Formats: sequence, C-alpha cells, structure tokens
Amino acid sequence: MDITQGLILGVVQGITEFLPISSSGHLILARETLGIQTEFGLAFDAVLHFATALAVLVYFRRDLIRLIQTAFSWCRRVPVEPKDKVLLMALALGTAPAVVLGILLESTMETAFRNPVLVAVTLLVGAGIMFFAERAAKQTGSLTAKKGLWIGFLQSLALVPGMSRAGMAISGGLLFGLTREEAARFAFLLALPILLGAGGKKLLELGSANAVGDMGLSLLGSAIAAFVVGIVSMHYLIKYLKNHTLNIFVWYRVALALLVLALIYT
Repeated sequence: MDITQGLILGVVQGITEFLPISSSGHLILARETLGIQTEFGLAFDAVLHFATALAVLVYFRRDLIRLIQTAFSWCRRVPVEPKDKVLLMALALGTAPAVVLGILLESTMETAFRNPVLVAVTLLVGAGIMFFAERAAKQTGSLTAKKGLWIGFLQSLALVPGMSRAGMAISGGLLFGLTREEAARFAFLLALPILLGAGGKKLLELGSANAVGDMGLSLLGSAIAAFVVGIVSMHYLIKYLKNHTLNIFVWYRVALALLVLALIYT
C-alpha cells in the first residue's frame, strides 16, 4: 500500500465513521476497488478507528472532562448532577455488549465478515433498521441507564461490517425517544471506548509483528487524514440532524448495496 492509497483509506474512514453508512463496510469496498491487499487489513482498520476515536476525544473534550469529574465525585460520595450521573451509567452499560461480543467474534471478524456481498446485505439490513427507527421516533424521552444498555446492544450489531456503529446507535436513540441530535452525541461518546480499545490493541499487535515499520508512512498518513476528516464529519452530522432525518443515509445505503451486488453478479 502506498501513501496515496493510505490517505484515501484515511479519508474514507474519517467520513464514514460518523456518518451512519458503515466505516468498516466502506473500507472493505474501498480496498476491493483500489485492489489493496494487506496482511494486516483488520489491524490497519482498527488503527484508523483509533484515529477517529482521538477525534471524538478532541471534539467532546469538555463533555469527557465533566464525566471524569462526575465519576471521581461520585466515588467520593460528593453530590453530582443527576443528568451527568445517568449519562455515565448509560455509557458504562452501553459499552458492555460490544466488548463481550467483540471478544467472542474477533476471529470471525478477521475472516468471514470481510466480504463485499455481506457488506451489501448488511447495508440493506441497516437501512431497514434506520428507516423503521425514523418512523417510530417520538423524540420526547430522555436518556436512562437502561436505555443506554439497549442502545449498546444495537451498537454491537456494527461488529458486522455494513451495519454502521453510528447508524445503529442513533437508531437506538430514536427508538427510545431521544432527539436526533441527542442520539448522535450519545452514539459518538458510546463508540469511544470501543474505538480506543480495539485500535490500541491492534496497534500493539502491529508493533509486535514488526508491521508498523512496513506500513509506516501510509499508516501515519491514513491516521492523520482519518482524525482531521473525522472531526469535520462529526461536527456537520450533528448540525445536520438538528433539522433533518436519517432518510438521505437510508437511501444512500440502499443505492450502494444494489450497486455492489450488481457489480458482483453481472
């Protein structure tokens, strides 16, 4: 993989990690289109996810600092804002399903899941879930710890490429009464532990396999591109969802899935 291909993958990751269209699925399709074959494909993708996790850290730094302060105050039995306490509990419970399933399915994720046909099918399935969530959305509720857990289960569907971590978590938020903007913000915060954990683990694996040096410049360029583009993508999606539905992403997913299937079977 050369530096140009690495930058393309980084831009793809930065855009698609936060749009509800599946970053993993788009990275698989981008590799197929560019003819990129790499021994450490899943690990490379996880490093890009790590870069976009850093984008979340920067973008939500004030929220995260407040949550850390809430956690320390709570441990010391100091009164905390109920809303911050609920958000902290919802994030903790919501993270658990993806962690457990990610550990159980890791070997499958590296082999059977990295398939363009599967991506096309799950793009359609995810589009159906998002379409249903939009039709069922009330946007009159508030976040609770229990809702955070259920949103976490929906987020864990994104372990299968094509489903979309953001798409499933935002859909979960809508199904449980959150506004689109609140659902998006919670989805991005909920993704942070998974992105940091998976990316950090795979980065260590690349280092132990002496693969970092081999992919040095392309890996670094990809990560920087994913970080910068990710911040921009996240910012504009939150602004977009203040006044718009998920429908444009639903129809994009359907169109892309049909295009992929047409190219494969014709």
